[in-house]
Amino acid sequence: MTLHPLRMEAWTRDGKRSTALAINEASLLRQQRQAAKIRIAIDGILRLDELVCDGIMVATPAGSTAYNLSAHGPIVPLGAGLLALTPISAFRPRRWRGALLPHTAKVGFEILEADKRPVSATADAVEMRDVVRVEVCEDRAVSLHLLFDPEHNLEERILKEQFAP
Repeated sequence: MTLHPLRMEAWTRDGKRSTALAINEASLLRQQRQAAKIRIAIDGILRLDELVCDGIMVATPAGSTAYNLSAHGPIVPLGAGLLALTPISAFRPRRWRGALLPHTAKVGFEILEADKRPVSATADAVEMRDVVRVEVCEDRAVSLHLLFDPEHNLEERILKEQFAP
């Protein structure tokens, strides 16, 4: 099976731009005790004017059973052509539980009150602190080949996880 990682571009308060790839997820997390305030656009269209939360992530199908699942995000089957957009401890809007997006979506995050409520952005293990803007999309130019052990099939594990008691 071929996977395409997420490409995360982040701009910091001091004007630096960094890029990183993620096989599992790209996440934004509050850096201090105050909740983050984040504006969300999908493909350039404003979808959520203000999310007050501990963070938010964009997860690939391969990463949907990891951090995404522990944040109550959906499990996304491999090959579904979807990305999970999952809030982490959302305070406002209270009932917003995230969204399933087409894998072609470009997700834009703008950090509101970045000086008062600093946010870090992480692509798997690469962290960027004090971000003000982040863009995440699937990088179709990069292909990763997932090898399966016949006794440990990931697709079967994802299905079993969805029916676990």
